[in-house]
Amino acid sequence: MQDHHWQKSSFSGDDSNCVEVRTGAGLVELRESDDGDVILHTTPAAFADLLGTIKAGKLDHHA
Repeated sequence: MQDHHWQKSSFSGDDSNCVEVRTGAGLVELRESDDGDVILHTTPAAFADLLGTIKAGKLDHHA
């Protein structure tokens, strides 16, 4: 997946501490900008489920 560029949320602004995402070869990859060597690989469906869970506030009690 070396050809695909990492993207960060527009909510991150200029802050360098953010989650970045890229897609390719049927996968979604996530990493923290300050620890770029650690990459989480997942499927688009699992990523969509995660985003839905976050948007629904189901993980807010962990904050």
